[in-house]
Order: sequence, then structure tokens, then C-alpha cells
Amino acid sequence: MLNPVEAEQVHLTTFYAALDHERELAERRRQDEQVAGTRNAQALHQRDGRVRDLNTRLARLNAAEEGLCFGRLDSADGEVLHIGRLGLHDREYEPLLVDWRAPAARPFYIATAVHNQGVVRRRHIQSRLRKVVDVQDEQLDLDRTADGESRLGTGVMGEAVLLKALEARRTGTMESIVQTIQADQDRIIRSDLPGVLVVQGGPGTGKTAIALHRAAYLLYTHREQLEKRGILVVGPNPTFLRFIGQVLPSLGEDGVRLVTIAELYPELTATRPEPAEVTEVKGRAVLAEVIAKAVADREWVPRTPLKLVVDGTELTVDPAVCADARDRARARRLTHNQARPYFLTDIIDALTAQYADIIGADPLGGENLLDDYDLEELRNEVVAEPAVQALLDQLWPNLSPQQLLVDLYGDEDRLALAAPQLSALDREHLLRYGDDWSPADVPLLDEAAELLGDDGREAARLRAERARAIAYAQGSLDVLSGSGSTDFDDEDESEILTAKDILDAEALAARYEADDDRTLAERAGADRRWTYGHVIVDEAQELSPMAWRAIARRCPLRSMTLVGDVAQTGAAGGGTSWRQALESTFGDRWRLAELTMNYRTPAEVMELAGHVLAQVDPTAKAPESVRSTGVKPWHVDVVPADQAAYVSKVAAEEQQHGQVGVITSRTRLELVQEAVGDLRDVTVLTVAGAKGLEFDSVLVVDPEGILLESPRGLRDLYVALTRCTQRLGVIGDLPEVLRNSDAWDVRH
Repeated sequence: MLNPVEAEQVHLTTFYAALDHERELAERRRQDEQVAGTRNAQALHQRDGRVRDLNTRLARLNAAEEGLCFGRLDSADGEVLHIGRLGLHDREYEPLLVDWRAPAARPFYIATAVHNQGVVRRRHIQSRLRKVVDVQDEQLDLDRTADGESRLGTGVMGEAVLLKALEARRTGTMESIVQTIQADQDRIIRSDLPGVLVVQGGPGTGKTAIALHRAAYLLYTHREQLEKRGILVVGPNPTFLRFIGQVLPSLGEDGVRLVTIAELYPELTATRPEPAEVTEVKGRAVLAEVIAKAVADREWVPRTPLKLVVDGTELTVDPAVCADARDRARARRLTHNQARPYFLTDIIDALTAQYADIIGADPLGGENLLDDYDLEELRNEVVAEPAVQALLDQLWPNLSPQQLLVDLYGDEDRLALAAPQLSALDREHLLRYGDDWSPADVPLLDEAAELLGDDGREAARLRAERARAIAYAQGSLDVLSGSGSTDFDDEDESEILTAKDILDAEALAARYEADDDRTLAERAGADRRWTYGHVIVDEAQELSPMAWRAIARRCPLRSMTLVGDVAQTGAAGGGTSWRQALESTFGDRWRLAELTMNYRTPAEVMELAGHVLAQVDPTAKAPESVRSTGVKPWHVDVVPADQAAYVSKVAAEEQQHGQVGVITSRTRLELVQEAVGDLRDVTVLTVAGAKGLEFDSVLVVDPEGILLESPRGLRDLYVALTRCTQRLGVIGDLPEVLRNSDAWDVRH
């Protein structure tokens, strides 16, 4: 009789054979499609679509290569199900492997001895490459056994598998937790799609992993609905996005765009640093009113009549005429740039009528002597006059969001007019010159874009591209027509069809127009108005009200998963409660799920961090750590002048334990980075840069500086202390909140 490892190896070999067969079929179909002939542009487009689908299928099959099967369920009725990264069938279409997201797989994550879901035994299968290396069993029905085997006991073997995963060294990137999803996490992952789901969880509760696996689950269960629109994932910083970047591809899903707020606006990455107080002002909800007023102020009506000259004739621009034209344009409920042509038409009509009254007046007092042709000529003169064009641009300019904000930020009078509800100091925070952008500017640019609408540049670019394509096609037709044989006499030549007889340049350009082969993420990233099927926001407590407006705009159906911890809010404009963070955008239309188990941070570290949490919020309860390491956090008091050198020495020693994160104050960052140099597996960053990350070993340098340099320093310190999975060291003078604790191992 085969032992469990040998028995599962037989199954695993079968699964990989099926996987290879699926790969071969998909590859063969892709090659057939690529060499198949096409008769027209529509057939070419359809073929390219099939090739893209096959590429996606191959990517999913390849992503399942490592850890293909990781679980097995033995039911009371004798049914055996194997659980894996994707579903597989044999050649008779009988199921071999159940996708972890399928309803049939759910008992693997939620069955317990009390509520066993009809499962007698749950088996955890660990493999490396294509070889089974370990099997762990949980007996869930203590009155029965599977396959007549002896009872395996009441130990929770799944916990052993989980702890083994938690204690493994970090690799610098987040890995899928598909094998170790816990019941509390599974409930959130599989919760209904509609609505705004807020997942509140302290350090190490798996919020990020849950959000990403929820994205994979939703793409599986609602593929038709979500695959065309995709899922947007918003993270706190670029390092975090790199950290999580391989999770979804490893689950076979690529219909997801990962960005920070700074990257949300197309063709713009906002990197300019700015003080926290400036960021806070730009994030206030009232800035939506300021932007709207700034746009309205650019639809200008002069207080006194304006004079201009057209071909020697003086014309007067009446403020009342401008006001009427403005009101009619606004009544159309269009964006600023869309309404502009209607306003211009009214002003030009008024100037033309005035011009005609002067030019065509009958000296004897009769009717105007000009006919319709004359009036059209006068209108053309008015439109062509540079002074008229300059006036129109002054009355109602064609604006881009960037130009609107540059003009607003750079003019004290414009700011005072648009933002009377802000204090003089707040307006001073906004005042600056230049067109470089900070992350806090991105939601304001997005707000402006919503009010301004298309300024015509994109349409002009597309027209230019189309013209170039037609010109190229015409050149091709000319070459084809000119390359025919000249051996025919005139009579024979008249009977020969050429390319020009069959189609013209425009039709040829349309037929061979390049198919859009960009990924969904690339297409969505280039289109500000793209709306997603679902949005996930990590470290959601950090977002300002203006950022939430920009996020909500990208998902009108309000289908969102927001994960975070309000005790870790570091941004001055972030929320210290979910109601405060979300009320201005979502009202009370959101639901809350809470996580209470800490799977990452050892109990010894959380005991220390709990002192800080008690200062942040005396009513808050830290998540309960599932494990202890037996290693206390250590502290050494090093004078500031010697800290960088000391950190370099200790970081080199800590490398033996895995990935090292050195978290320090902004003022010490450059010194510490220079001292650490290029040590492998050591990353130096501020608290803001460490958001959402984890390391085997963490060194917190200058904790007092971290506390003092931030308006929410206690929360930042809490974040810094809870980034480790194994070991924590603190270097420098301790703030009062960390002194006199038995949690320390003090070094000298």
C-alpha cells in the first residue's frame, strides 16, 4: 500500500500530464491561428482576438506550474476532490482538479471539526517543481475515517502548514496564500461583488493578500462582467506595487491594473515632494468647490464694454451680450470645453451683426444693404481677426487641467477669488509656480478634467494619425500601380485591374489598420474615463477626500474592496475612522468586515507595539498573534553621530535571517542609505515607503525622530514596529511610550 506522499505523487503526475496536454492544445491552436489567412479587416480583427485569448489561456496554464495541486478533500460519501490553482479535466471531460475559487473547493478553507461541511479529512499537499515533498492531514470527522485508515488524531495540521509558510524567509515579493487561506479570510474573499466592502485589520492580518485573492476570485466568478473592464488596484507606494506585483499573475490573472494615486492620471507620474500641510490642504473635500469655482471664473464677463477693431471698423463687446451667451452655454449642461463653441458662436454672431449694421447701413435710412453672402463674408472677417481670437480666448479659453491648475496656483488673485473659504495661510500653501506635480495634485487634475472635458488635443492627434495612415496607403497604391508590366499594348492594358481599381487609400488604411494589441491595463491607463468593474484600495485609510472622489469616478457602480487599518493612518489628510474617511464620498453606503488574527507579526513584537497602539487609541485592540518566536525585540541606544555606522554593521549581521528592512526618519534617510550601501537583501526606507511591506528582520532607526517629524507620529511608529515577521531591533533614543517595558532585550 502506498504511503500518503507516494499516493499523492501518482495523482500529481496525472494532473501535470493533463496540464501539459492543455498547453499543447492551446499552443497548437495559437500556431494554427497565426498562419491562417484572412480575407478582410474584420476577419483579421477576429483572428487577433482569438490569438489574444489563447495567449491569456497559455499564461494561466503556465502560472499554475508551481504548486499546481495543494489540497484534497475526502467526503463522508466517499467522494475525493483535489484542490489546485486552476481546474483541469481528463480527455473525457471528467474533473481531475478543482479550481480553488470554485464552490466545491470552499470546504477546504472553512471546514472545522465542529462544522465539517461533510468532510472527513482535509489534506494539505506540498510540492516542489513536480514532486510531492510533504503531506499534512486534518481529521475533521472524529467518528469516521477516510479510506478505512486509522484515526490521525485531533491536531490541527493546517495550522502546521500555515506556520511553516509564515516562518519561511521572505523573498522580497509577496507570494500567493492560496494554500493557507484561513476561514476568516475566505469569508471576505468570497463575499458578494456589489457594493463597497471595507476590510479593517491590524498589522499582519493578511489584508493585502485577501484583497488580491478576492480580485482573482471575482475574475473567476464574474469573468464575463469583469474581464472587459478589468480591476483597478491602488497601493500606497511604488515599492509596495512591486512587492505584490506577482501575486495575481501567479494565480493566472492579468486583467488588473496596479497604480498609486500618483499614477492615476494618464501620461503623468507625480513625484514632486511637498510638505504634509500642503498635501492636507489639497486633499480636503472643499477643493472640489475651489476647482469648480476656478473653472467658472475662466468663463469671464467684462464689467465694462470692450473695444476692438476689425478691418478698420471699431466694434464694441457688450457685457450684457457676454453674460447672456455665457448663461446659454452653461444651460446646456456641458463641460467647459464642450460648451465653448456655443459661447463663441453667440459672441461671433453678435459681433457680425454689429459689423453688418455699420458696414451695410443705408445712408438714406432704409434696410441693411447686405445679403446672406455678404454676411457670411463679414463673419469670416470677424473670425479671422487676431484681436477677436484673443478676446474669445480671454472670455472663454480652451483649457487643459494642467493649465487650469498652473494658472490657479501661480496667481494670488485667482486663488483668492476661487477659494474664499480657505484661510490666507491655506491659500499660501497652494501658491507656487511651475508645472511639476505632486501626488496630491493628481486628484485635483482629475477633478478639473471632469469639469473641463476634452480640450481637443486627443481628437487632433487621432486625426493626424489617420491622415498619416492614408498618406502611407496612397503611397503603397502608387507603387503597386507603377510596378506593373509595360509589355501590354494600350488595348490590353485597359482590361487589367490594378489595386487602385479595387480600393482607394482610405479603404486600404482602414483594412490594415493595426489592431490594438495593448493589454487591458495599458488601454485603461491611457484613458482617464475608463471605468473598472471593481476597484481595490490598499492602505485605504491614507486617502484624502479628493483622492476618494477620483477613485469613485473610476467605478460608477461602487463595486470596491477597501482594506486598511485606521490605527495606522499616517497621512495628514487620511481618516482616523472609516466613517470620517468615506462619508464625504460614499455616505453610509459601505459595509465593514474585521480581521482579528495576526498571521505575520510575532507575539513578542506585538506586545511592544501594543503600548504604542494604546496611546493612539485606548479603545483599539491589537490583532492576536498566532505564533511566538521566542525572540524579544532588542534595543540599543546609539548617539546620532554613530547611528549610521552602527546600522550598517548590524544590517550586515541580520542578513543571515533573511530580508532586512531598515526604517528610519526622513532626516536620517540619506545618511543611513549611504552607510548601508549595496548590502544584499537590505532595504532602507521611511515609514511612508514601508507601508504594506514586510521583512524577516526590521531595524527601526531614530524612533524619536519618526515620532516627532510627523503630525501622526505615534501611528507612524506603530507601523514601523510591526513590519517584521521574525526579528525587531530599535536603534536610538527611545520615546517615552516605549520606555519601561518588559518586552525589551536591552543591548549595550
